[in-house]
Amino acid sequence: MAKPSKPAKPAKPVRPAARPGQKPLCSTPPRVPPSLPGLIASDPRRVNAILRTRGKWLNGTVLHYAFFKSGHYAVPKKQADAVRAAFAAWKAVGIGLVFQEVAALSEAEVRVGYSEADGSSASAVGRDVLNVPTNEPTTVYGWDLTTPYGRGTALHELGHVLGMEHEHQNPFAGIKWHEEAVYASLGRPPNSWSRETTFRNILQKLDTSAVQGSSWDPDSIMEYEFEPGLIDEPEPYDVNGLVPPGTLSKSDKDWVLKWYPGQPAQTPVLEAFKAVSLTLAAGQQVDYLFKPAESRRFTIATKGASDTLLGLFEEVNGVPRHLATDDDSGESRNASITYKLFAGRRYHVRLRLYHPGQTGVTSLLVT
Repeated sequence: MAKPSKPAKPAKPVRPAARPGQKPLCSTPPRVPPSLPGLIASDPRRVNAILRTRGKWLNGTVLHYAFFKSGHYAVPKKQADAVRAAFAAWKAVGIGLVFQEVAALSEAEVRVGYSEADGSSASAVGRDVLNVPTNEPTTVYGWDLTTPYGRGTALHELGHVLGMEHEHQNPFAGIKWHEEAVYASLGRPPNSWSRETTFRNILQKLDTSAVQGSSWDPDSIMEYEFEPGLIDEPEPYDVNGLVPPGTLSKSDKDWVLKWYPGQPAQTPVLEAFKAVSLTLAAGQQVDYLFKPAESRRFTIATKGASDTLLGLFEEVNGVPRHLATDDDSGESRNASITYKLFAGRRYHVRLRLYHPGQTGVTSLLVT
């Protein structure tokens, strides 16, 4: 008697051929991880805290931005207006950062360029923009920003400026790729990427230490659009492709408000020669106002075993203007800023904690 045949497994849906013309995508420059001494590198909690926080701005920072007005990167007015709208959309979330447009490129931390000839959009990530020479753009757009896809691109690149990475590179996403299909698709126009660029921007996973949260948000503004046939798993994206809405998702808003919460109405005052003791969690920030009673050189310094980012800002016409920053993360020292301050002026001192150290207490003192 013949054995009954086993029921056939349901056939996996056949992937449709990739649509011609994968959308042009953002290409971020390589990021070099910090070189940490062996003793520090052997402490995973400290390393994780440093990697997760190192690219973030001090909350309350006024980020000045300017547009190239001539030359290869000149920004047409309608494209500049689209970028202005993207800045406004991020600010409308309620974040503590301030965006202020200035005319001179030399006065801007964020310098915006536009070039359809290059056909690529890119931005330095977070405080990495400070390492870009002042005669070069920190953020470049390569296609029309007035379309729905372009408006999403405008938001995406500014997400990088705030310190956000690509969402599809989230190590917790569980994405499995048809790798050769990805290389082939991104190797064709309009991207024409090398395998190294494709790997860096698509296939390479972020270090788990640098990722906030433990889940993937396919609706994030930091997620790319992918044609069918590039993602193997999760299966629905294999068949249908991945088309994020191109707007700020709830997770995007939660992320940016974690690092840049709205500023309090009142700021406590820091007094010379009176140390303040702080107990902060990793990533938290504290702000103080300092009003010197005399004009001289002051030293503002932390004490303790914590890793910190310390910033000094002078209030000019009601707006805090950056004077100096010291980052002691991953070093066996304390953050310290020495600067001549003037009586009658107002200064802001901001301290963001990377890692609290063994005692969990950090002190701040002005002398």
